Amino acid sequence: MNNLSVTKALLEHIQISLLSLIIAILVALPLAIIISRNKKLSFLFLNITSVMQTIPSLALLGLFIPILGIGIVPAVTALVIYAIFPILQNTITALNEIDPYLEEAADAFGMTRFEKLKKFELALAMPVIMAGIRTSAVMIIGTATLAALIAAGGLGSFILLGIDRNNGTLILIGAVLSALLAIIFNFAIKILEKTKIKYIFLTFIITTFALIISLLPSTIMGNDKIIIASKFGAEPEIIMNMYKELIEANTDLEVELKPHFGKTVFLYEALKSKDIDIYTEYTGTVLTSLVKTDASEISTDSEEVYNLAKQKLYDNDKLVLLKPMQFQNTYALTLKKDFANKYNLKNISDLKKVENLVTAGFTLEFNDREDGYPGIKKLYGINLKVKTMEPALRYTAILAGDIDMMDAYSTDSEIKRYNLVGLKDDKHLFPPYQASPLLREDLIIKYPIIKDVLEKLSGLITEEEMIQMNYDVDVNKKDANTVAKDFLIKNHLLEK
Repeated sequence: MNNLSVTKALLEHIQISLLSLIIAILVALPLAIIISRNKKLSFLFLNITSVMQTIPSLALLGLFIPILGIGIVPAVTALVIYAIFPILQNTITALNEIDPYLEEAADAFGMTRFEKLKKFELALAMPVIMAGIRTSAVMIIGTATLAALIAAGGLGSFILLGIDRNNGTLILIGAVLSALLAIIFNFAIKILEKTKIKYIFLTFIITTFALIISLLPSTIMGNDKIIIASKFGAEPEIIMNMYKELIEANTDLEVELKPHFGKTVFLYEALKSKDIDIYTEYTGTVLTSLVKTDASEISTDSEEVYNLAKQKLYDNDKLVLLKPMQFQNTYALTLKKDFANKYNLKNISDLKKVENLVTAGFTLEFNDREDGYPGIKKLYGINLKVKTMEPALRYTAILAGDIDMMDAYSTDSEIKRYNLVGLKDDKHLFPPYQASPLLREDLIIKYPIIKDVLEKLSGLITEEEMIQMNYDVDVNKKDANTVAKDFLIKNHLLEK
């Protein structure tokens, strides 16, 4: 599974879902009990929580990143917000629908609010409360697939990787297991609805205790390994494995890999917060996406771009960008060969004569970046009909004829796989994008040897070699670690 473990992803998904559900219950149940007798207060809280549910989950995750960072904390926070409403609504409804005559009789016997709650109210309301918990559980499990977007893991990792690689099998693994998990949770909670209240509380306590035990290794116990993460895609995974092999062959350090950890900003934030130690970044991406850089500062000279990116990363966050590899994974506009031949399209400038005939499929990122479509419009004076889509979907769309052109990375294996051609950036819009190891200064201070070990790759890997390695993983289905080791052995950086 290219370093993706079904068992690990399933366990992460269960942990995230259970933790979110337990917190939601601990918040919503007492709150509902307290406010259930006050109609105005109940109405206010129900409206607040229902409004929170209308906010798209992806937007919530994005809002929490600057405050809570990435990983399990913002993911659980967002899921709890979604889970509170059904539990709160059902608990308030159930308590308010208890027969008034029972309440009057309890008052006549001099029962306090707590005694009534303990003696009969919770018992009578429990089936409806459990139905709300069941609704929340199913909602959480489905929404938890988005946790993979912010490096919290779970079954969403398979879905995102499947989309990235246009692999339906991976998408089905994530989707089917998530659906099965929801069915199991739904069935288990439905059984609990019919049991005695003391068994429900006992189950809750045991589940909470088991969850705490399962989370201990990744929280309290810590991790002394060097953690190397990667973005989505074959290329970052291959390079990540090269780092691992080089470090373990030349030092006594142990490496833990976190493949397909997330997108650029998430990895960058994780590196700064010490959730990870190393990942591969591209020089052009640093200047256009990660540090504030005026467009006039960005050169087309690869050495100048590297030096500027290196300096800004260190000045801003004390991060160290090591010497880059040879290949550049820059942006490219690609088309089907027959379409390019039909209209004699060789340079981006040539698109001007067919701009009314071309439908482009761009990623949201390329459609928004200054060195993407906005730059094309400004520098080349070209306006196209654009459809925005996820990266892997562009290839499906261009093969189906839904789009005529798409943005791509120059080392994408799909360019070779689908016999596409790239247009020459004849006005030099795209800056150089050389791959470099990015790490914190404190890691180099602690382990100085890491710098020398990783820079063994400096100046190596041609564009043709990277395309072939990506092709071997994406198309020939070779393991990324095997491809990485083969390259290192071939270049005498690793013994057989």
